Amino acid sequence: MTRRRLLFKIGFVYHKAAFDPLIELFRSDDRYDVFFALDEERMRRFFVNFRYRPPIVDEWVRQGYRFTKEKRGFDVVIAGDTVRDAEAYGRTLLCFLNHGTGIKNLLYRNLSKHLDTRYQIFVEGRYRVERLQQSGFQGRSEVHLIGLPKLDWYFQGRYRDRAELLRRWGLNPDRRTVLFAPTYKPTCMYEVKDAIFAATENRYNLIVKLHHYSWMGKYAPHRQHRIFERRVKKYPHSVLLPPSEYNIVPYMAAADTLVSEASSTVFDFLALRKTGIIYDLPSDRLLHSDGQPLLTEDNREFLKGAFVHVGAPDRLGAAIEQALNPTPAMREAADEERAYYFHGLDGRASQRLKDRIEELLAEGGHENLALLAEQRPD
Repeated sequence: MTRRRLLFKIGFVYHKAAFDPLIELFRSDDRYDVFFALDEERMRRFFVNFRYRPPIVDEWVRQGYRFTKEKRGFDVVIAGDTVRDAEAYGRTLLCFLNHGTGIKNLLYRNLSKHLDTRYQIFVEGRYRVERLQQSGFQGRSEVHLIGLPKLDWYFQGRYRDRAELLRRWGLNPDRRTVLFAPTYKPTCMYEVKDAIFAATENRYNLIVKLHHYSWMGKYAPHRQHRIFERRVKKYPHSVLLPPSEYNIVPYMAAADTLVSEASSTVFDFLALRKTGIIYDLPSDRLLHSDGQPLLTEDNREFLKGAFVHVGAPDRLGAAIEQALNPTPAMREAADEERAYYFHGLDGRASQRLKDRIEELLAEGGHENLALLAEQRPD
């Protein structure tokens, strides 16, 4: 039996969280030879970006993960972002499983630069299908509605031992838990860096989970992680998760509510039937250097009625209380939003994605560069 060669182009360590349930499926299928690439990591020091190999990669190698620098010769390539040099991978089924959902504009901006690349884009809900169609940047790519593989293990019940997780970090399992997960840009962390501790002290556990870039210094200053490294030392009810904790889903499972502004965690938290808190930002003034908006939705309006919105640090305490005690109207609004943003929250999104990949391989003609090959003269 000829085994198919499959490459997970992880890019950055934190992208792996989006792939983990899918990786498990393919690694357990002896019809596939599974490889990994981790080629984007950089650590900025002294104004220079250095190649960086996170220590957790060595743990993955001990678990049998095979890392490679090869690009050609794979039947399937699964990436968490668009691929700069897609042609270098040859004729392959080029799959795009976005590493983060949410309301940032980056997905569409990146696709706009790759209109001639044929991706198989796997998405989490009707909202994303419609947004891709409206963007005008789908190009030659195909879109498949399968759900959100990242959350499969949650819905399979693998993160039920909340108490053990909290004890591991020195937190009190008898207290409710607030997860603070700001993104690196645009961010609310500078505004709430003190208020988030004051609002939770003596009442709740506080878990701070920063974006991976907040640790690396390339896309965000090292100041971002240093702010919280200093503060958690003063507050025993809190913990700052290290960058090796690349997967936020176990902590979303343990949390009773979440505070963020534009992170994909806000989006994903809705899927868990919990109520989150959105810190409002002046979305109309948040722009990329070329004048394009950072966000596709005004975060001041996003999930309004379903989630709690807060616009000032001194209101965080009341916002947490409200999120922990949502009204029936809020729950009903969240149900409606959830049905629109997510498909099949049943723990089987990864299986649907794998099944669809196998259907596309069997049909043929869906590979990137297939169109170019068909157009070449004999």
